[in-house]
Amino acid sequence: MPEGTAPPRLILASASPRRRELLGRLGVEPCAIAAADIDESPHKDEQPRVYARRMAREKAEAIAGDGAHVLAGDTVVALGRRILPKAEDEATARRCLELLSGRRHRVLSAIALKAPDGSLRERLSDTVVRFKPLSQAEMRAYLAGGEWEGKAGGYAIQGSAEGLIAWISGSHSGVVGLPLFETRALLGAAGFAIA
Repeated sequence: MPEGTAPPRLILASASPRRRELLGRLGVEPCAIAAADIDESPHKDEQPRVYARRMAREKAEAIAGDGAHVLAGDTVVALGRRILPKAEDEATARRCLELLSGRRHRVLSAIALKAPDGSLRERLSDTVVRFKPLSQAEMRAYLAGGEWEGKAGGYAIQGSAEGLIAWISGSHSGVVGLPLFETRALLGAAGFAIA
């Protein structure tokens, strides 16, 4: 960075403590947190990849940067062409776990970085995850812990659900909610000092 040039500032367009923690692993501290208030309903017949990218873009665009970059992300759990919901109640979380039990699914984690001039760059992380076949007792125990609340697909890989996952191919941090490889590339290209 040229001498006398102020370092770039970053607004994180997410209230997720997990995204902030992951961002901190790159040595980047946002100057502000501003959760985007947008309609997150998928469009009719919208593909999971298209939906994830659109959500990240719309969240970034919804936040006024005021001279700072805006980083937004969205994580989608997809079973084939089906987008699984964020679990807002235990019944939804149970349905998600029943669908995911013993099967492979994709976790698509999109990020968008809006520059102060309004230009937008984006990346998408695509991770394949397979749960072990889940017994009723395992599902009950997981649901009782409450980690599923507000989580896409009804689970949080950074919690006890990790013990139920047989294998993962891709980005663990992307499944948590912020793919660090892709985020590092975007922020580095924008002039941020990355750890």
